[in-house]
Amino acid sequence: MLISEREQLRADIERRIEDFGNNRSALIPVLQEVQLKYGHVSEYVMQVLADILQIHPVEVYGVASFYQFIGHRKKGRFIIRLCRTLSCDMQGKDRVARQLENDLGIPFGETTSDGKFTLEWANCLGMCDQGPALLVNERIYTRVTPQSVHDILEECRSAFGVYTLQEKALSCRLPTQEK
Repeated sequence: MLISEREQLRADIERRIEDFGNNRSALIPVLQEVQLKYGHVSEYVMQVLADILQIHPVEVYGVASFYQFIGHRKKGRFIIRLCRTLSCDMQGKDRVARQLENDLGIPFGETTSDGKFTLEWANCLGMCDQGPALLVNERIYTRVTPQSVHDILEECRSAFGVYTLQEKALSCRLPTQEK
């Protein structure tokens, strides 16, 4: 018997709800798990969550749209978030942003056509004393310069081949940056 993609997705969500509990408090952890595994949270997922948790779909959408790290559109394998706080701005964030856009050929808020990179702004990465700060998936880079952008992107590109063979649910973790 063939299972449709939607049926498989619903079963996956139901398993995750079993792990976190069948109540409103499961909403954020399940959204995070779906984001991690599928790269985005679709309208269908939001509706399924609302049905299972017996809450209004607008509530699910409100939570999903509030958190910056939960996206409605499919994102790249490497999500690059550049801090846009005043302290990073004063330390050269605009030059880093231009370099990222030039090297990737996309503006902020977009994903490269090959699906490898997504550029996003972050409201604060908590590294105000070491700006400009950049987050690539779960790895933080500090004191980023336009010159170091090329090296960071090359590191991602070289790591990409290794991770394409692994299950998409696994997050790409690059080696710790040494300073």
